Amino acid sequence: MRGVFVDANESLATIFERLEKPGDPKVRIHRDPDIASGQLPKVLDGAGIAIVDHTALPTDIARQCTGLKHVVFLGTGARSYMNPEELAELGISVHLIKGYGDTAVAESAIALMWASARVLAQMDREMRAGQWLREDGMQLTGKTLGLIGFGGIAAEVARIALGSGMRVIAWNRTPKRFIGVEFVDIDTLLAQSHVVSLHLLLNDETRGFLSGRRIAAMRTGVILVNTARGAIVDEAAMIEALKSGHIRHAGLDVFDIEPLPKDHPLTKLANVTLSAHSAFRTPEASENLIHAAWEHCRRIVKGA
Repeated sequence: MRGVFVDANESLATIFERLEKPGDPKVRIHRDPDIASGQLPKVLDGAGIAIVDHTALPTDIARQCTGLKHVVFLGTGARSYMNPEELAELGISVHLIKGYGDTAVAESAIALMWASARVLAQMDREMRAGQWLREDGMQLTGKTLGLIGFGGIAAEVARIALGSGMRVIAWNRTPKRFIGVEFVDIDTLLAQSHVVSLHLLLNDETRGFLSGRRIAAMRTGVILVNTARGAIVDEAAMIEALKSGHIRHAGLDVFDIEPLPKDHPLTKLANVTLSAHSAFRTPEASENLIHAAWEHCRRIVKGA
């Protein structure tokens, strides 16, 4: 069974080539990170395995991909790009990669938290415009960080935050234990947290989880950090809360629409720090990611 890495950027392509081993399945690298979904049937050309970084694979397009049996998605958020259940009905299995960038994403969440607390992006913009903005920041030592969802990334965030002197509380859909972290119900977390950081996978149960009602239940002046998925939050309600000051600042790496349009309302708010869905982008995480992708391909071919 052969495969195609359908949307490789040069960095990932280089790592993919370097990690290939003798006897590995034949995988062709298509070096075009901006490939359109409609091109996939031609690019795959009957291949049984598609390695996908960020290209959407609508079900109607998948039907046209003759021979496709496996999608190796580079990450955990495949639902933002395809419907795994519908693909399964076509006989196509979707394989996810977990844990490859836990530390990278956690460090980005912490960076967004500190940047939001100290208004760094806003001061940078003002100084570049010739203004001397001196805004009071929030001191985070002794404050409460609430983690919504507690997997590998949240555990890394907790480790770093505890080391910096924060109190850490968390809510998870299933029971968890972690030294130094107090697990509470969601209402308690929203009411007590000075900073709320989101760490849920996106699925039908978590879509819109941070609703307008839950945003209203957060303490006034909260900092919101999202390095998970944009659709977990009611974006319109979040924007209104930012405008009113109920949310003091938001540090966002993910959005409902990506890339974020230049005229999007979030780009016009001073109390928002934005990054371009890049929390996972470090050389170390990329190395882990591609190693795991090769392992998926090896298991698939061995199983076949």
